[in-house]
Amino acid sequence: MVLATVKRFTTAEYHQLTALAFFQEDDRVELIDGQIVEMAAKGTAHETCNRRLMRELLKLLGDRATLQNQSPIVLSNQSEPEPDFAIVQNRADDYLSGHPTAADVIWVIEVADSSLGYDQAVKLPLYAQAGIADYWIFNLVEGRIETYSEPYQTAEGQFGYRVTRIVLPNEAIALPRFADSTLDLVKVFPPQTH
Repeated sequence: MVLATVKRFTTAEYHQLTALAFFQEDDRVELIDGQIVEMAAKGTAHETCNRRLMRELLKLLGDRATLQNQSPIVLSNQSEPEPDFAIVQNRADDYLSGHPTAADVIWVIEVADSSLGYDQAVKLPLYAQAGIADYWIFNLVEGRIETYSEPYQTAEGQFGYRVTRIVLPNEAIALPRFADSTLDLVKVFPPQTH
């Protein structure tokens, strides 16, 4: 029996497909481990949380970092996810010369309802492998934030984070690398998730 092989794309090939207008303007796709993955649809709770989080992060960060919303970050030659938020270092050209890489990323945030399992099982090890120091999941299913820090690799070659913390929607949390700024989660979580 002959097994079929899967064609894996590099980020360069993925960019070529985009330049050739292979994707429709409203296609929501990202490159994960060489595979072009369709992103999950977003419900109203997801979008409300996204808007509220954008408003609060802009106030807290000011001009100390660049806030990206659903924009690409290059993690490897085969992965270019588009997280809900990536907080990246400021750069003089505002990344005109290329998308931020893992070295530019301060921390990543995913807002998860229908994508929760994917964000935990696929994105978490991907971000850890790239050395992203902090990863937050706004878990709308269970009404909490899951924070992950200190990426590591097991003896078996799996990637994850050593430190996990749960923060409830009526609490506040200090921003990674901006400990003087605290995010009040009451201002972020949609009311129905309390």
